[in-house]
Amino acid sequence: MTNPWLKKNPFLSMWLSAFNTAAGAARGQAIAQVNRQAAAATTQASKAFTDAWLGVPSKPKARKRKTKR
Repeated sequence: MTNPWLKKNPFLSMWLSAFNTAAGAARGQAIAQVNRQAAAATTQASKAFTDAWLGVPSKPKARKRKTKR
């Protein structure tokens, strides 16, 4: 007698295929975001280092104005 748990299930196959597609897309989005953040951090760090090396004064932060209600 054959084991019914070992039979092919087309619905399970379709569900797993759709899940793998969605998981792959989510993974791709996450990796892209990590790469963008790493590039931004590298750019900011290299700019800070070169500004410090060259003696460029940092810009003062702008004050926030209070709004009247």
